[in-house]
Amino acid sequence: MEFLPFTRPSIDEATIAEVAEVLRSGWITTGPRARAFEAALSEHVGGRPVRTMSSATAALEIALRVAGVGPGDEVITTPLTWVATANVVLTVGAKPVFADVRADTRNIDLDRVEAAITPRTRAIIPVDLAGLPVDRGRLYEIARRHGLRVIEDAAQSMGASWAGQRIGSTGDLVVFSFHANKNMTSGEGGCLVVNNEEEARLCEKLRLQGVTRHADGGMDVDVLGGKSNLTDIAAAVGLGQLPRLDEFNARRRELARLYFEHFDKTLGFDLPLPDFQNGNWHMFQPLLPKNAAMTRGAFIEAMRAEGIGVGVHYPAMHLFTLFRAMGFAEGDFPVAEDVGRRTVTLPLFPAMRDEDVLRVCNAVSKIWK
Repeated sequence: MEFLPFTRPSIDEATIAEVAEVLRSGWITTGPRARAFEAALSEHVGGRPVRTMSSATAALEIALRVAGVGPGDEVITTPLTWVATANVVLTVGAKPVFADVRADTRNIDLDRVEAAITPRTRAIIPVDLAGLPVDRGRLYEIARRHGLRVIEDAAQSMGASWAGQRIGSTGDLVVFSFHANKNMTSGEGGCLVVNNEEEARLCEKLRLQGVTRHADGGMDVDVLGGKSNLTDIAAAVGLGQLPRLDEFNARRRELARLYFEHFDKTLGFDLPLPDFQNGNWHMFQPLLPKNAAMTRGAFIEAMRAEGIGVGVHYPAMHLFTLFRAMGFAEGDFPVAEDVGRRTVTLPLFPAMRDEDVLRVCNAVSKIWK
């Protein structure tokens, strides 16, 4: 029986041919395809300036620098996400401050965000876990009242919406990911949506060594930059993916509905919030039953024996050694810890067939019973 991974990108032959054309062109680093990709992404978010990066991690770090976050500052974020979200805060010399998540959405609890604000707080980084957006209305009301920047970690919510508005079309600084497991991909890559051309120009300098080039062939460096520009090879993949994003997300919603229809509710799993209005269903993540006799590791191994891949997204990051050394401990964020211990990511990607969902559901029932 064919192995069913928890995710797989859908890349068509036209996109593959376009990548081959880029390779033949002799211009494979940042060039005309990258500029075209940025223009297409800008159109996607209603005309706001967009700059591409080699990863969403790089885009998050640059967003912090654009926002002026640095040593001595605090940034509030969730402990339940990929560790990059907090790592970039440390990279710019600031301190990550965690706020627990809500049990229903598994996103950061905005009541706890407000309670965590201090005179040193400079920004909030919310994360749209599994593509389910954080309440943007409440988020920005808090940010405005306290004079804070918002860096939306929308790495997982490309094509999602809030209150009828596409994520990225409004708000402050918004980061998307085009990693291989995302709803659309460029292989590796990401982008940052900014507010104006001044911020866009700063992004360009920060992603390429701080360089400003002059028409006479000279150059200057007036800010410390790094190396995180997107190649034309990756941009060619992104240009092929973006027009299919709505198609991909529509199929994900169909598959998620099938999961809700066929998943055995008597097993005791906690299913995700069935939000089909806002989310893009980047992942389908039930939580294992509490106090179960079977461990998560045993469940993953048993599913693999059935030919089905299962992921874990994500352990509560404050329990990692790096963050324990900063003083964080078990019990600090109990909801995130509970979700992090019990979460499993089941297969969900556009090329899946309806019968694949039934196969997964049947395997879960067989193993758990």
